[in-house]
Amino acid sequence: MNTLHRIAGQSTRHSLLVRRSALAFALSVGCWSALAQTAPAVPAQAPAVASTPAGVVSSALTAPLFYQLLLGELNVRAGEPGTGYSFILDAARKQRDPQLYRRAVEVALQARSGEAALTAARAWSADIPGSSEANRFVLQILLALNRVNETGPVLQTILKEASASERNDAINAIPQTFSRVTDKAQSAAVVREALGPYLKQPAHAAPAFTSVGRMYLAQDQLPEALVSARLGHTAEPASPFPALLALELMERGEASAEPIVRQQIEASSVATPADTAVALSYARTLLDTQRNQEARAQLEKLTTRQPDQAEPWLLLGSMQLQENALPAATASLEKYMALARQAGDERSARGLTQAYLMMAQIAEKRQDFPAANAWLDRIENADDIMAAQMRRASVLARQGKMAQARALLRSQPERTPEDARLKLVAEAQLLRDFKAWKEAYEVYGEAVARFPDVADLRYDQAMMAEKAGKPADMEVLLRALIAAKPDFHHAYNALGYSLADRNERLPEAKKLIEKAVELAPGDAYIQDSLGWVEFRLGNTARAVEILQAAYGKRPDPEIAAHLGEVLWSQGQRDQALKIWREGLLLSSDNETLQGTLKRLRIKP
Repeated sequence: MNTLHRIAGQSTRHSLLVRRSALAFALSVGCWSALAQTAPAVPAQAPAVASTPAGVVSSALTAPLFYQLLLGELNVRAGEPGTGYSFILDAARKQRDPQLYRRAVEVALQARSGEAALTAARAWSADIPGSSEANRFVLQILLALNRVNETGPVLQTILKEASASERNDAINAIPQTFSRVTDKAQSAAVVREALGPYLKQPAHAAPAFTSVGRMYLAQDQLPEALVSARLGHTAEPASPFPALLALELMERGEASAEPIVRQQIEASSVATPADTAVALSYARTLLDTQRNQEARAQLEKLTTRQPDQAEPWLLLGSMQLQENALPAATASLEKYMALARQAGDERSARGLTQAYLMMAQIAEKRQDFPAANAWLDRIENADDIMAAQMRRASVLARQGKMAQARALLRSQPERTPEDARLKLVAEAQLLRDFKAWKEAYEVYGEAVARFPDVADLRYDQAMMAEKAGKPADMEVLLRALIAAKPDFHHAYNALGYSLADRNERLPEAKKLIEKAVELAPGDAYIQDSLGWVEFRLGNTARAVEILQAAYGKRPDPEIAAHLGEVLWSQGQRDQALKIWREGLLLSSDNETLQGTLKRLRIKP
């Protein structure tokens, strides 16, 4: 019995649906209109049956095909996707039409039938050789079915059939495509084999080595990822792809990846978005590690080289504001705002909000409170209102109106529980900024009472307890936090450091800090705590070793204070003064550093 006879023999239920809904479904099924768009035009010599407007073409949608597709869609809508899938896939095979194949795949996926979707995608790929879309569907479905071992040939076909101009994009997309696969080692093996030929081709070696490196990175194999980044960079020194991988490695603590980034920035002679991303991300990484002078140099070079790129101006303005270079910050932010308004996209709108907040802060620092409020009035995004109100509250507090500032924050509406939490955190942060430790401690207590499961709130309350002169309360809070969340390394570190700093129960302090090191071995601040407790215990040589490593990993004024004091105690006065001067350049008003210098009566 042929297909039409089978269709004709469908139940009366389907016939009734056809009679009631044929027109509606015919208008709604997009794949049929596609058939009309791809049909051949009527030959010019064909006799005219009726007047036909110029440009109109006959549809390839015959009556039997129309009926078959209609029944397929009716079955899908009636909750019988298996039957509908069979009708649509049969039509796709007859017509060799990619849109019908895509529809068959979609129906199978909606029915959560991965095997059926794979069958349709493979039929599509076989019937229409060279279809990159069909091959991508096959690859993605195989990965969703966790059949990674079958993906190699498909991946190789996709790369082989991609045009030379598109192949690098396809190579760069591979790690993200495989990111959800649980067997990372098998994924990496498949990708390495597929990319083998391209590792030797100058046009593709840099992205190919980068993708291999990212597969290693997904397995936390940092040395292997670093080797891949270096090989990619050697193949093409100006390529941004190995440099972007190197930046990710830097964020993971691989300091030896930095030369790749610096050399790429120097080698690049073009200003593509990827090149800008390398330079901008590098500047952010330098800022994160307190290397402010180097970060500023990178941003100044970037804004000179690419003055029409908006984001570098925003970051530079932020740095200049932090350094209290108000005229320079104003100029940079004005340049950013002009460029962002021209762009007019969502990202620029978010950036403008940041710029308005910073301009308000500049006005606040200049005691121009009306101007500060005028900048805040420009903020329209509801998601950023709390940041604007926080700045308004700061303006009021600087005018000696702390009660009004707190009332302003308290008056903000609470649409969600998150809004309530943010209000309390904003109020506590305002009080911290103005060193109202006791009041901040009380507000955090209120936040903890309302949100007892948020560990960060408990931690912040403990920190304010210490600032408020309540070390016993701080210890109770931190021990409760450790009991509730045993892997919260900040709590171990804070309690251990507090004991060491007060020179109390040093063996216990060391044990707590060592636990924090065990939980977060790469944290420079925890290493600083360990060095400090070793110094308190009299292990000066060990303390110097630990503190120098911590300071090398993250130059920070507080670490500089501790390292300088240990060096000073050993008689290395010149070296100590050098470290302290560096710390003052990083932050001249750091409390720990200033307290150390005052206690030792030193003016470096």
